[in-house]
Amino acid sequence: MATITECRDALDKLAENLAGADGSVRGAAALDRTLSCHLTDLDTTFTGRLAGGRMVVESTVAGPPPHKAQIRLAMTGDDLVAMVDGRLNFAKAWASGRVRLEAGFRDLLRLRSLL
Repeated sequence: MATITECRDALDKLAENLAGADGSVRGAAALDRTLSCHLTDLDTTFTGRLAGGRMVVESTVAGPPPHKAQIRLAMTGDDLVAMVDGRLNFAKAWASGRVRLEAGFRDLLRLRSLL
């Protein structure tokens, strides 16, 4: 099972990847939205923002998200690490229910290039 530190490192790597992206990926990452990523097996939530093409993790809290973020993810820590490392395809994990993504319809349309 992935640790909270490994999951935080994976989110930092994802943030670096987004910051260096171009084209449609950069456009999708340019949203200004609140984010939460609940790690179901660790019962821990990372919260932050997606803004200006960058993702910033602002806090780590025990349990489910304390506030309803505009973009919400839920998955296991192992799945988060595997997706960021390229061993797990987000679309397949989402379609099979391993990953939950909740956001407004317009945000989902813009985010599809990130997925």
